[in-house]
Amino acid sequence: MMALRLLLHVALLGLGTTQSSVQGRRHFHRPVLAWPSFFDANSPLEVQEIIQIPKNGSSPLLVDVQVVVSNVFNVDILRYTMSSMLLLRLSWLDTRLAWNGSVYPRRMVMRPWNSLWTPGLTIQEALWVDWQDQSLRAQVDQDGHVELHLALTTETNCDFELLHFPRDQSDCTLSFYALSNAAMELEFQAHVVNEIVSVKREYVVRDLKVQALPQQLVPCFRVTLRLQNTALKAIIALLVPGEALLLADVCGGLLPLRATERTTYKVTLLLGYLVFHSSLVDGLPSSSSCNPLLIYYFTILLLLLFISTMETVLLAGLLACGHLRAKSSPGPAPRGERQDPGNPGPNPEEAPRGVQGPWRSWAEAADHTFFLVYVAGVVCSQFVFAGFWMWTTCKSDPAPGKDAPHGGQPRL
Repeated sequence: MMALRLLLHVALLGLGTTQSSVQGRRHFHRPVLAWPSFFDANSPLEVQEIIQIPKNGSSPLLVDVQVVVSNVFNVDILRYTMSSMLLLRLSWLDTRLAWNGSVYPRRMVMRPWNSLWTPGLTIQEALWVDWQDQSLRAQVDQDGHVELHLALTTETNCDFELLHFPRDQSDCTLSFYALSNAAMELEFQAHVVNEIVSVKREYVVRDLKVQALPQQLVPCFRVTLRLQNTALKAIIALLVPGEALLLADVCGGLLPLRATERTTYKVTLLLGYLVFHSSLVDGLPSSSSCNPLLIYYFTILLLLLFISTMETVLLAGLLACGHLRAKSSPGPAPRGERQDPGNPGPNPEEAPRGVQGPWRSWAEAADHTFFLVYVAGVVCSQFVFAGFWMWTTCKSDPAPGKDAPHGGQPRL
């Protein structure tokens, strides 16, 4: 009987030891973070929690952004637009996604981007944006660091400074806003990298800058691209024809005024330049302020050609009137030019050769004086234009909303 009681006591003592050992092991594993439950689709409450912005105490969440510019194409100065291809590398810390690496030795996992919190970005200047988000996945490591790569193609508005077109240089901006978050919740730390390797294009990127925009209601950062026009084709197609026509007009002034070919020559040049000028105006951009200097330059050339042509037509008309007056009231012929009785009349080929006397001398003197003044005016106009081109600057008018009482962007 005593032996039976002793065996029963030993059995109960062993059972109590086993239970306390199991409870101890459970108590030891409780503080260790298991494999994150958000990877399990059967926990909708926790999945809903992790798509909210992570908390960083009293400080805003710091998101590091690296903007990689891979291509800039389709620069349209007539529509004031620019198309570009970008890659955004975003990284931030979300401690809710961390796990114990000693229990689950995986160092990194890939998750769909829409199953985590990600900053929603909007480009202020964009006309359209094509986000390459098909099967996009975010990388999460065991410490909770999240890294997300976003590729996009966008067409944005750009206020080109075209005063010195076709040797212009403009700053185009892309302002990224996180409209779903407040400035107290989120802060961007942005960097920019230029990975454009091709320069076989009209506009090339000469500089890249990035800056955060302070005192905004929502977190934002701005990327600035400096574009420079390197097109030699525009210079050859625009400046060379205009200078050639102007030089041809100056050379046309060397023809004798009494020659009928001179008037035809001048009128042909003027009509040809009118056609060139109309196509030129259609091909150059226009704006409310700071139009290209070439528009004014070619307009001045048109006025010079018009004045030269009008001078030729007026003086030729005065010579014709003098010739008609000489024929209607002939005076006594000079002794050396008396008509031969055997010659019935004047030679018809020599009749229109001009007018002898003060009308001809006055017209030729006026034409010679005008030619000298015209050549001097053409040379001076070229130097004046070169001076304007080198030293003239133009500040664009402010946007209409900037001067309004409630215009401009909202600020804190």
